[in-house]
Amino acid sequence: MKRFAQLIEQLDSTNKTNQKVAALTHYFQEAPKEDALWAVALLSHRRPSRPVTTTLMRQWAAEISQLPEWLFEESYHIVGDLAETIALLVQQQGTGDAPSLSQCIEEIIALKPKTEEEKKSYILNRWKGLNNFERFVFNKILTGGFRIGVSQKLMTRALSKAVNIEENILAHRLMGQWSPQSTSFDELILNPNPEDHISQPYPFFLAYALEEGFQEKENPSHWHIEHKWDGMRAQLIVRQGKAFLWSRGEELITDKFPELAVLAEHLPHGTVVDGELLPFKDGQIGDFNALQKRIGRKTVSQKLQQEVPISIMLYDLLEWGGEDQRQLPLHQRQKLLRELYQKLPEELPLMLSEVLHFSSWDAVAQERERAQEMRSEGLMLKHKDSPYAVGRKKGTWWKWKSDPKTIDAVLTYAMRGHGRRTNLYTDYTFALWQGEELVTFAKAYSGLTDAEIKKVDQFVKQNTTDRFGPVRQVKPELVFEIAFEGIAASSRHKSGVAVRFPRILRWRHDKKMKEANSLEDLKKLLP
Repeated sequence: MKRFAQLIEQLDSTNKTNQKVAALTHYFQEAPKEDALWAVALLSHRRPSRPVTTTLMRQWAAEISQLPEWLFEESYHIVGDLAETIALLVQQQGTGDAPSLSQCIEEIIALKPKTEEEKKSYILNRWKGLNNFERFVFNKILTGGFRIGVSQKLMTRALSKAVNIEENILAHRLMGQWSPQSTSFDELILNPNPEDHISQPYPFFLAYALEEGFQEKENPSHWHIEHKWDGMRAQLIVRQGKAFLWSRGEELITDKFPELAVLAEHLPHGTVVDGELLPFKDGQIGDFNALQKRIGRKTVSQKLQQEVPISIMLYDLLEWGGEDQRQLPLHQRQKLLRELYQKLPEELPLMLSEVLHFSSWDAVAQERERAQEMRSEGLMLKHKDSPYAVGRKKGTWWKWKSDPKTIDAVLTYAMRGHGRRTNLYTDYTFALWQGEELVTFAKAYSGLTDAEIKKVDQFVKQNTTDRFGPVRQVKPELVFEIAFEGIAASSRHKSGVAVRFPRILRWRHDKKMKEANSLEDLKKLLP
């Protein structure tokens, strides 16, 4: 734990990528393999489940630091991070040796079935025995909120240097559902057994937002253009007669979409395709709101499958005949994909994303205007000679999303932010008019400059009309233009409408609150 805490402190103290890679590389070279494996797991978002609630942790921390709970809570709101608050307020008692990282995590895992008193005794003893930063890291592991500004790609780069294995090979080995409880460093990283990885996906290739001036430098004939379908990115894998479905977030979701299991009977062994899960009923692509009815369900009933049937829109072919095809140029991979698709029965839950070709950027822009009609988010631009890379790599894949929809809304509630903004009100709730009443329709946290945030913060503090815990209701006076990517009818929202990815576009100093839009205006934007 001492070595790992020192690593986290080094990573937290620099913004320079090379320094972070060097620190990680040194750690992977020097740490015991069981600790290195847990470090890889934590840095790739594989954490042990939380054995104790944060409510209990707050109570125990207030008790051990001899503070009244209200003062601890005020300290927590100012610091903005529970792990850091506890680390600052609890003092070390004794100089006992800290456990290793793997031992500490094994103890945390073993803690879950124990009684509340046993949990309290263990956690308080650990708090007293660890120094400040070790206690901070321990709390981060305990709460599951372990984020330190190191991407999985950067961690993989450092691991590659430490073990002398190519980065793209390691990225593939680290995909999927593995745990240090069920594998070892050697089995996962150094000497993996191919038979253990029949369900393993490839790292996804992600696009950057289209840069300004792109069209002035590029010839559209060099680019394959597709609609950017508004669903859930996924990889479908068929190996040894079994089908596996993975989300972009590395979650195995095969059982969430049972209608796709039939594909194992029709796709040949050693096939991996990249695509988009879409609701598809009566020959029509549904909206994202329909897909959300399927996402996150523990059980998927026959009725729900009939109401929201799912199909996969195919983009790319990553493996064919058991061979990795990612280094082939895109136009060759898509040729193989078309040949595969044309041999399959039409009734399968598969669609092939149409590759469009244009001779002018004006024609591309006109196609982009059809996004809502096509139930897409805009366009994808992929260079016809591009390989399928790992993660984000600028230059060969771009997304050109449709212009967002906008509405003018009134600020009605505010909360303090997190991190460096814990002392500022930065989390806002907005409402629209329905007759003489303001009806909440969205929350937004981004879009203002630091100077604007300070002005809004001052307004909130001077114009609070009511308080609900950490939330302040404010005088409905400020108007903001809110942008969002999508909109759908929703019975779960008081407004009757759900918007996707709302953000503040600008502060409308030129508008009074009565000039803000109505709920009826918002509903006119529904497809």
